[in-house]
Amino acid sequence: MTAEARDPALGSDPSLLRFRALLDAGLAALEARREEVNELNVFPVADGDTGDNMVLTLRAVLDELDRLAGASAATATAPAHTLEQVGRDQIVASVARAALLGARGTSGVILSQLVRGAAEELASRPGELVDPVLISAALARAVDQAYGSVREPVEGTILTVVREMGVQVASDLARFRDARLPPDATAEVQNAVIAAVLERALEAGESSLRRGPDVLPALRQAGVLDAGGYALTVMLAGILGALRDGEMPAVEHQATARVTRPQHSSITYRYCVSFAVTGTRLDARDFRPALEQLGDSVLVVGDPSTLKVHLHTDDPDAATALLAVHGAVSHLDVNDMRAQLQRREQRLAAASAPTCDAVAVVSGAGVRSLFESLGVHALDGGPGYAPTSLDVLAAIHACQAEQVVVLANSPSALGAARRAADLSDKAVSVVPSLSPQAGLAAAVALDPGAAAQENAAAMRATLEHVRTGAVAPARLDDAQGRFRAGDAVGYVEEEIVAWGKPREALREVLEQLAHDAELITCLRGAEAPLDDGTVQALAHGDVEFELSDGGQPGQWWLLSAE
Repeated sequence: MTAEARDPALGSDPSLLRFRALLDAGLAALEARREEVNELNVFPVADGDTGDNMVLTLRAVLDELDRLAGASAATATAPAHTLEQVGRDQIVASVARAALLGARGTSGVILSQLVRGAAEELASRPGELVDPVLISAALARAVDQAYGSVREPVEGTILTVVREMGVQVASDLARFRDARLPPDATAEVQNAVIAAVLERALEAGESSLRRGPDVLPALRQAGVLDAGGYALTVMLAGILGALRDGEMPAVEHQATARVTRPQHSSITYRYCVSFAVTGTRLDARDFRPALEQLGDSVLVVGDPSTLKVHLHTDDPDAATALLAVHGAVSHLDVNDMRAQLQRREQRLAAASAPTCDAVAVVSGAGVRSLFESLGVHALDGGPGYAPTSLDVLAAIHACQAEQVVVLANSPSALGAARRAADLSDKAVSVVPSLSPQAGLAAAVALDPGAAAQENAAAMRATLEHVRTGAVAPARLDDAQGRFRAGDAVGYVEEEIVAWGKPREALREVLEQLAHDAELITCLRGAEAPLDDGTVQALAHGDVEFELSDGGQPGQWWLLSAE
């Protein structure tokens, strides 16, 4: 977008227009190499999400700019408000907050600070054209903001790359006779000058990136360049392409890591946690020491009203509780790094990510195996199928796809699944399967190429044609005197239909499920008292019967009829 371009949705401020347009171009370039950036991610932990985190951060900024423009236009009388009329201070504050809240992981938090620094500098100079002087000032402020966000900056990373970009631009600026553009400079002249400055910055960034493995041993051992620094050069190339009418400079594609699990101290902690805290008179320095007692890779950035916290820890609840007394906790993101490391080799080998993944709460090795055979990620919910919302959230974020369906498989897991779906940045649909046998029937409908909502709808439709049953030992004596603790109790859906001996209870449940059924599936529990031959003999002859080892504790047989 040129300086003279006018977008009624975005206002008429040339600096602001250019800032928005260049961010958009950088995001498009990064989106195109998002997975490539993920594959380079080995430091500080090889969790393979740097590309995802940086994309989400930039997208949050652009969404906020568009939201401001849309909100002002929707509430204005003719003529519609522009972003300039919204107010520079509000725009800068909103952009900084959006970047902060949208940031995920270390790379996202650092990028949010780069955006914040550059935005504050650009917005502090009303009426100025974007020229070499303003670019140099914006880069310097962005570098200061990013380095200030990290307690112990590590060289060889994105921090070094952006710093050396800034040094190059400042050095070139010192040699210019007149670095300021006249107010009447044409769009073509302005674009050409900016492109020349950023091209030198890109060259410096790529040179810095290539030196990264000499500075940071983790990169050298893995045989890669820094993922965040590489992403930054890709973004800058996209910006240059926008300034040159689509002629984007070539950025060399990078090889993936030679090893799939580079060792680093943070592997000792299980969860990568980030969240926002909104309150008053918040000071990042007040919380860093206590957070560092809970883990490492601690980042706390923001302002007195909003902080973003990132750390690696084994106790996410303790981290959020530490800040919860000082403000409202939101935007909670929890990733199980051990699961991410285990999946890294498969992720790198995959040609492309599926559109949609599925997570199922399970109990028992056989049930786990059956779900996994259908391409569903299994989460061990224990004997009571009762994982916490953080357990479900970690399982969701361990999935490769950005859209996920969750099969709760028990009433006790349903609330945790819904809470995790609310907390996740991914598009998550929860299917109210209330038993593992119902969940298995629904999982057959999973289409990895379809959206989460489409898969959830298909699974719910399947459940409408499924009836479930079970036979389990009674835990207590029946208040009505029908059975005693340890007797067999048979259920169809939630209704008790049989009791007494295991054989008789199972026969009655099978007979009731056989009505209008074409297929009955039976999962044998870990302590089932009848052998498989006896169970097969009890099955109704006119209905197809499938018996599998579920290995579930506490329930002798789980059944479903379709």
